[in-house]
Amino acid sequence: MRRTGARRTIENVLRRWGFALVAGVDEVGRGCLAGPVVSAAVILHPDRHIPRLADSKVVPAPERRRLSQRIRAEAVAWAIGAVEAPDIDRLSIHRASLESMRRAVMALTPLPDLVLVDAFRVPGLPMAQRAVIHGDRRCSVIAAASLVAKVYRDDLMLALHEADPRYGYDRHKGYGTPEHLAALSRHGYSTHHRRSFRPPSLFDTIDAADPAQEP
Repeated sequence: MRRTGARRTIENVLRRWGFALVAGVDEVGRGCLAGPVVSAAVILHPDRHIPRLADSKVVPAPERRRLSQRIRAEAVAWAIGAVEAPDIDRLSIHRASLESMRRAVMALTPLPDLVLVDAFRVPGLPMAQRAVIHGDRRCSVIAAASLVAKVYRDDLMLALHEADPRYGYDRHKGYGTPEHLAALSRHGYSTHHRRSFRPPSLFDTIDAADPAQEP
């Protein structure tokens, strides 16, 4: 994916309309087989421009970390919301993603006047919101949220790897790579795996395993 810098155009217009505190929210980990879905909400400072904000998927890992550190240091506010694997299975990944975004927004201090969301509307928010298609590419405050969420979740997956290195979370971060699928075939599910994410042709050996042998 080609890198396109996000802009402040939408936030600037909204501030001129009287929305002083404009937050962006975005999630990461939606397509993973393991680990939580994580969202970040960010209110950028209007007078502290942070250049090179972009969708986290097109930013190299070292730069993602530098940008995330700067965002957290200079933002008016930032917060994280997460939903773990058992609740993803209970709710569905779409509803869990929306819930993680709601938690992130509601954890902001101060609360925003308006929230910009990448593509979706988030149920249960008491303030105005606007869905922005391809918002993580177009809108700086959503791009900032995607960067903070990605670095935060990657660090969570590194901690899970330290606790249980069998699955290789440090390399794939819970996504369904061949390495991860091979580890699942050998070791079965852990408590951090989403049991509703089951590619049938790849999980026959897990279905046949004795549940008492799960780690």
